[in-house]
Amino acid sequence: MSKYEKSKLKKSTASLKNVKSTKIPAWLTNSKLHKIIIFSICCILYANTLTHDYTLDDAIVIYDNEFTTQGFAGIDDLLKYDTFRGFFKEEGKAALVQGGRYRPLTPILFAIQWQFFKKKKVDTEGKLVKDNAGNVIYEGQPIVGHTLNVILYALTCLLLYMVLLRLFSLDGKESKASVYTYFVSFIAAMVFAVHPLHTEAVANIKGADEIVTLLLSLVAVWFSLKAYFDKNKLANIWAGMVFFLALMAKENAITFLAVVPFAYYFFTKAKGGEIFKQTIPFIIGTILFIALRTYILGFITSEPSAELMNNPFLKLVDGRYIDFTSGEKIATIFFTLGKYLQLLFFPHPLTHDYYPRAVGIMTFGDWRVILSVLAYVAMGIYALIRLPKRDPISFGIIVYLATLSIASNIVIGVGTNMNERFTFMPSIGFALILAVLGYRFANRMTAAKKLKKLNQLSISLGFFAIVILLFSLKTITRNTVWKDNFTLFTTDVKTSKRSAKLRNSAGGALIEKASHTLNETEKNRMLNEAVGHLQEAVQIHPGYKNAYLLMGNANNYLKKFETAIQNYQQAMQLDPNYEEAQNNIGITYREAGKFYGEQKGDLQKAMTYLKKAYDVRPNEYETVRLLGVAYGFNRQNQQAIDMFKKATVLKPKNADAWYNLGSAYYQAGDETTGQVHIQKALEINPKIQEERGQRK
Repeated sequence: MSKYEKSKLKKSTASLKNVKSTKIPAWLTNSKLHKIIIFSICCILYANTLTHDYTLDDAIVIYDNEFTTQGFAGIDDLLKYDTFRGFFKEEGKAALVQGGRYRPLTPILFAIQWQFFKKKKVDTEGKLVKDNAGNVIYEGQPIVGHTLNVILYALTCLLLYMVLLRLFSLDGKESKASVYTYFVSFIAAMVFAVHPLHTEAVANIKGADEIVTLLLSLVAVWFSLKAYFDKNKLANIWAGMVFFLALMAKENAITFLAVVPFAYYFFTKAKGGEIFKQTIPFIIGTILFIALRTYILGFITSEPSAELMNNPFLKLVDGRYIDFTSGEKIATIFFTLGKYLQLLFFPHPLTHDYYPRAVGIMTFGDWRVILSVLAYVAMGIYALIRLPKRDPISFGIIVYLATLSIASNIVIGVGTNMNERFTFMPSIGFALILAVLGYRFANRMTAAKKLKKLNQLSISLGFFAIVILLFSLKTITRNTVWKDNFTLFTTDVKTSKRSAKLRNSAGGALIEKASHTLNETEKNRMLNEAVGHLQEAVQIHPGYKNAYLLMGNANNYLKKFETAIQNYQQAMQLDPNYEEAQNNIGITYREAGKFYGEQKGDLQKAMTYLKKAYDVRPNEYETVRLLGVAYGFNRQNQQAIDMFKKATVLKPKNADAWYNLGSAYYQAGDETTGQVHIQKALEINPKIQEERGQRK
């Protein structure tokens, strides 16, 4: 308990005794009951995520990561490379975001899950899915990751309660805890537990890095307090080791280097030297982590990315991207800082995406920026003024500002304007401030004798009951959006309408969904909706090559081949080495040729497209086959023979390839050679003539 609160405790206790009818309910000072409630509420709130699929960045760290999907065998590589290396699968691409990322602990956790819980992938008919080499393909079980996230989150909230209880108790002993201590610790932990801003960290399996980082940081603090209050020197060693692991989960644990000494200053009798002594294990853990990180990633001094999707502080001027002015950058940062405050108090609407231009280019002429600046200045002034008094609200502000600093874009660029998961640690400060204010309100009402015979805590408890209920309902409903990528993207795009990235993601999800839809009308509806999102994406970000690629895919499925080809060409203008665009334009040429030949009867147009497809993909069997068929219909017999010969080279065990070659020789008048090749086809598939007759 802080000196400030201790000085008020006697007065508040006296006021409490003066209210004759006041009786503190037993549950309010029952720590065991509190722990059960906190753990249970976390499990109940997030139970509806257990049946959800993988979403968002789960691909990067789990099912599309070449190291994670090796199970135990991939752990060595997870420790040796940048966290994104296993996803991009080649050097250089991993460092897209300034500073690099070294967070091996949770990917190792995912690798262990994969080792024990992977399963063989089957298709809709229950048949095993294999790769081109004939190997069985495995897939993960998201229910395992979701279950673990819920348990880890519940443990985190439990640890928060235990740490607060020890900090606010006299001499760090629960036996000396007051009503004030129980009230603040329990309410703060409950507000934290139910806050809807945490849905991104818990409902997204990848969010385990946020949870594990905070959980281990709190465990480290708990060990540190044990070392200090119980005179247990070994606990300090555990504190340093656990904090090192917290940093291995995510670098933002480093902000506890500020939180820990302030915790000792506010809540203990420790002087400067003792505070520093208790901080040493955290410093050593940090030095070891930085040394390891530097050894693995090198000393990174890279400039901010020149790509808008990895650097939100770029703007398009005269056809090229340039940096924001200093004023624009600072104003935009303060706008997002204000947005964080708004979402903490009123978490609606929520979205997982704040990429450009979900947050616009702000200036100090915007009242929202000015309001945010004033709010943060006021917070800073209050924290400084009340620092000598060791006011817990001052501590809450410091916790909020310190833990948010690393994700604010002030210290380093984080690749986006903001993210709701970035409030995971800072919301501890918010929850603590709210709980302390709630108790003080009741205390002052009692002192002013405005409550008379009523329990002075009843109004505050009633208020928090409403807040917890509303936050809980929002959390449960928000969880449903994280069901899968399609649900997440198509829901959140309604909120982040100006995000090029989310428009692109929604378009991609709709295309994927349409490709598995049998109803032609519904399929075309989704494809046209996808095109609409993708057009918005390139309006926001004209240099967005992936949006052009996906637009080409959608138009290809819609049989708008000329438009699709134009889309791919636009993508290749942005990146001449864009392999996916080069590959897909070849596929579109082929499909256009097939469409005009088989469905429109326009042989010349079909041949024009098929020749272009062949130029791009000369070794693709289907392109070669279709071009051979087109030559045959056009009576260009030798060209048809040449194509079908190549087809038999590409697929020597394909009966159709040999039968087509034999038929081409027959059409050219060489029945002897034709019969030889048809006989070859019959040897591979004795029923081929019957099957081809049926196909005709």
